[in-house]
Amino acid sequence: MKTLDYYVVDVFTNQRYKGNQLAVVYTNNDLDINQYHDISREFGYSETSFVHYSTTENVFKVRSFTQAKHEVIGAGHNLLGAVCLALLKKWDIFKTHGDKPWVMIKDDKIFLEITAQDGLPYVGMKQSPAEIVKTVPIEVIAPAIGLTAADLDLNGWDVNIVKTEVAHLMVPVKNRALLQKAVSNKLLLKAASAKFGFEGCYLFTTDNADTGNLAEARFFNPSIGIDEDPATGTAAGPLAGYLEKLGHIAQNQNFRILQGEFVNQPSHIHVKVVDDGVWVSGSSVIVMEGKLYV
Repeated sequence: MKTLDYYVVDVFTNQRYKGNQLAVVYTNNDLDINQYHDISREFGYSETSFVHYSTTENVFKVRSFTQAKHEVIGAGHNLLGAVCLALLKKWDIFKTHGDKPWVMIKDDKIFLEITAQDGLPYVGMKQSPAEIVKTVPIEVIAPAIGLTAADLDLNGWDVNIVKTEVAHLMVPVKNRALLQKAVSNKLLLKAASAKFGFEGCYLFTTDNADTGNLAEARFFNPSIGIDEDPATGTAAGPLAGYLEKLGHIAQNQNFRILQGEFVNQPSHIHVKVVDDGVWVSGSSVIVMEGKLYV
């Protein structure tokens, strides 16, 4: 019987039992697609990442799946947790990269910045520049998240689909109380996602001046089996880019987004908009490890 090493890490945090939970499985090579699906369903987290170092391509390769059999791309918690794990376990995954480390998430090359913070690896992932794809009518989205159109009136900002690697819907919410009140109507959100062409729904408010956070956010994505995600790097990057385009923040400054507070998994996602992209950064901690039988 074949065994694989697995690890569970908490991502976008420096404390165990906070952040976004991620299972990481070291595979040595690619698995059968059904094995990816079965293992991801068995762990039951929002995403499971499968990693190996390709000696032919000289690169650390990552593939990630939800328990609903959806393959996830982009620079999110699924990639950050995998890279942080490799650094914590001292795997030599950048041996040929010099001072410009990078990894592959499925077929996409993601460049990294690696430093340390609070005794842990601190990894920045570079996303593409944010692109505003289209506006979605407020009257479509408000009932899909259990709120009214008036509840989404924050600085007059529109509800827009914004993309770096993944196109997510940016939904401004007037204040934190309304952010907490929001609920996911799965049927309505799935219908809106299919009609307008976005992945997940990223609710955010900037009505938090005393917290030190740029924004507080929540993420719903029932189309791929995620009821609520505690930390979503592929949505935090578009949000930072969107706020920069709105003139709310400036380039080359570090900001923090709080997510996961309402599911008791608070996560801190650090973002910085630069001229040629968006950096999304954070740390991870190992919670458990063991053997998986396949």
